[in-house]
Amino acid sequence: MALTLILTRHAKSSWSDLGLSDHDRPLNKRGRKSAEALGAWLKEQGYLPTEVISSSARRTIETWEGMSTSLPDGVLIRREPRLYHANAHTMLDCLQGAASEVVLMLGHNPGIAEFAEKIVVDRPDHDRFWDYPTGATLIAQFDGDDWSQIRFGQAKAIDFTVPRELIPAQ
Repeated sequence: MALTLILTRHAKSSWSDLGLSDHDRPLNKRGRKSAEALGAWLKEQGYLPTEVISSSARRTIETWEGMSTSLPDGVLIRREPRLYHANAHTMLDCLQGAASEVVLMLGHNPGIAEFAEKIVVDRPDHDRFWDYPTGATLIAQFDGDDWSQIRFGQAKAIDFTVPRELIPAQ
């Protein structure tokens, strides 16, 4: 049996309201389009999450909302305050508490880029993997059936994309 992680950095957020806290920043127009494109890509590729673990920040929640328009209903959603600007170790700890076979985790840089690099055995051959831009999404598989047993350096990178590949005119 295999466990699948869909690791997504939130889509592009807005800086137009400087009175908002970082935690409360929404997606901008491009970010909303990117989130929808990512959801459509996940559906087309057959990467269907049954559980979402998301940072509690508004931009990660809105990213999932955009992605979910193309995905099946009934997904277990956990808003995890510890994922807001989490480091790789905190992200691993949050993932180890997952309950479903296919988990989508939504977070922020720089922690998500560090986590992506540490979790895989071999990094995907993609020039944007290293900086993990907004909307970047890694599909990684682990052997086994228990998230609590996963460790760094165990996942196989299956796929990787960024929104600019899905919406070329951005």
